[in-house]
Amino acid sequence: MKKKISAFIFRNIIVPLVRAAFPKYQLKNVENIPKEPCILVGNHSQMHGPVAAELYMPRPRYTWCAGEMMNKDEVVEYAYRDFWSQKPAWTHWFFKILAHLIKPIALCIFNNAATLQVYHDVRVIDTYRLSMERLQEGSHIIIFPEKDEKYNHILYEFQDKFVDLARFYYRKYKVELDFVPFYLAPKLKTLTFGQPIHFHHETPIDEERKRIIQEIKDQITSIAESQPLHTVIPYRNIPKHLYPKNIVSQGAKK
Repeated sequence: MKKKISAFIFRNIIVPLVRAAFPKYQLKNVENIPKEPCILVGNHSQMHGPVAAELYMPRPRYTWCAGEMMNKDEVVEYAYRDFWSQKPAWTHWFFKILAHLIKPIALCIFNNAATLQVYHDVRVIDTYRLSMERLQEGSHIIIFPEKDEKYNHILYEFQDKFVDLARFYYRKYKVELDFVPFYLAPKLKTLTFGQPIHFHHETPIDEERKRIIQEIKDQITSIAESQPLHTVIPYRNIPKHLYPKNIVSQGAKK
């Protein structure tokens, strides 16, 4: 009964409210997405990335989501640490309270949206297994792999093990997947897809991780810099006056 109520609230209250509060994105270069299942990789842009994935990405698709945001015993600590810990110290008390207040909303959203739990321990095996099942069924997988280490003025560095999903998929189904980069620009209300990057199973996985991740970061950065001047919404929830622009001098990019 609780699950049915939660699903009803998500579909009939939360989704309409989110649609009203967030911009509708114009999808560009959708033709770059293969007809076959693939892995879509983009900039997180704080909450904008997951929201855009749930509301506007081509279907069918599932988004990798931090498992802690779907677990009642972990969501409060994770939400504070990941969303607000870099806010000014004098505001921390407020955001700690806020982390508790959003717990029921977060659990409702992330357990009813088209998400797959992701953990960074042995539970990640289930993430790979479920992801391969969804791919085999014909769905795309959406991943926002940024972590708390700055890469350039557009992106933070990527966690790299998501590339292994393609390796496991090939082992089981003998199919080489494509990775498609995308850049989300909330200020422009656009989501732009780059060119597919093909996984090569015969190449050592360490080399493939480096190659694919670098090509994805290069494409996302190039897409961002090719667009009109705008403010980039970064991965980290830093003070807004520190948000970068998409076009900066060469010496200031790092």
